[in-house]
Amino acid sequence: MTKESPKAIIIGGGPAGLMAAEAIADRAPGAAIHVYDAMPSFGRKLLMAGRGGLNLTHSEAFDAFLARYGEAADWLAPALRAFGPKEVIAWAEGLGQETFVGSSGRIFPKSFKASPLLRAWLRRLDGKGVTLHVRHRWTGWDEQDALTFDTPEGEVRIAADATVLALGGASWPRLGSRGDWIGLLAARGVDLRPFRPANCGFETEWSTHMRERFAGMPVKSVALTFGERRIEGEFVVTASGVEGGAVYALSRFLRDEIERAGETTLYLDLTPDRPRERLVRDLSRPHHKASLANHLRKAAGISGVKAALLRECAVKEAFSSPETLADAIKALPLRLANPTSMESAISVAGGITQNALDGDMMLKALPGTFCAGEMLDWEAPTGGYLLTACLATGLRAGIGASRRVAALIAVSQADPTGP
Repeated sequence: MTKESPKAIIIGGGPAGLMAAEAIADRAPGAAIHVYDAMPSFGRKLLMAGRGGLNLTHSEAFDAFLARYGEAADWLAPALRAFGPKEVIAWAEGLGQETFVGSSGRIFPKSFKASPLLRAWLRRLDGKGVTLHVRHRWTGWDEQDALTFDTPEGEVRIAADATVLALGGASWPRLGSRGDWIGLLAARGVDLRPFRPANCGFETEWSTHMRERFAGMPVKSVALTFGERRIEGEFVVTASGVEGGAVYALSRFLRDEIERAGETTLYLDLTPDRPRERLVRDLSRPHHKASLANHLRKAAGISGVKAALLRECAVKEAFSSPETLADAIKALPLRLANPTSMESAISVAGGITQNALDGDMMLKALPGTFCAGEMLDWEAPTGGYLLTACLATGLRAGIGASRRVAALIAVSQADPTGP
């Protein structure tokens, strides 16, 4: 009687999990590779990202790219050097998706869609013998350390020779990443940090007029300043606060300050292309009987939602002279309270700490179990950094798992009838 093939189990069908599965298939031929996901289909968060064009990665110099990961940069460096922006481009093009560099340096597939890439990837995995299972929600381990799953047919138990966990963080839970694995790993002694929202919006107390009249409106061509950091771009006024690209770029620092002090202030430059001196001159022009709204529109190009923000956030004294008004326009204080909910954040900080893992992304407390993607305690801005790190850590965890199953395959081949 021959032995069964060593079994590699990947839990989580997003980019990190699928990359881990492919890494094992490429490096451990003969392994039985199974990917399980709780949802009815794979790659749901990837498909959601595709609605915005699917920002794959970024074209900036690698050292600048790596610095975007902040405190986790040194930890992630080996994975990102092995599979960074150039490798992401080659991977996408290997799946039939030509790429291009946008004006901001971000890299996209020419199709601006995720679905063709995902379909091609799943076909390639199938061709490599990877078996995919949907509607299998992982619930932990049984007394014999077999993995347990809830399925429509009832509980399923599966013994694994190597396991890769790629279950995501706790953002966008309706797409599958609920973060409920935290308790399972904590009970096994894994070192964890609480999840916190990242790339998120923030709450502020709008007036009724501001909330009812301007919620949902974009604020374009602005600069946001927090401390020594200045970001030019745009954001969106929401019913409860602000969100959008420029806010997300500063969200890590805003969140940390709110956690420390209870609130913080973000400064808006409503005319980033117009220096203060010129703005003072423009606002000093005689405007006869024109209303303030018309004067702001004609002299400073401020109208609509920008004018509303100025009235909402500036103190009364700011309107007393061209100089004080220019000061308000160039540094309009916006007080922020809490970050928006974790569920509405694009990504999260927190999760499995670096200390909990070895260099192969294997849990020290659970030998044979590897982890990747947003389960790990790192964060990065939008711009392709999130997807790149998920793919890179998925590859690293998959390579680690492949070594484990390849060693078992070698033993099996040396003694095919062994116990």
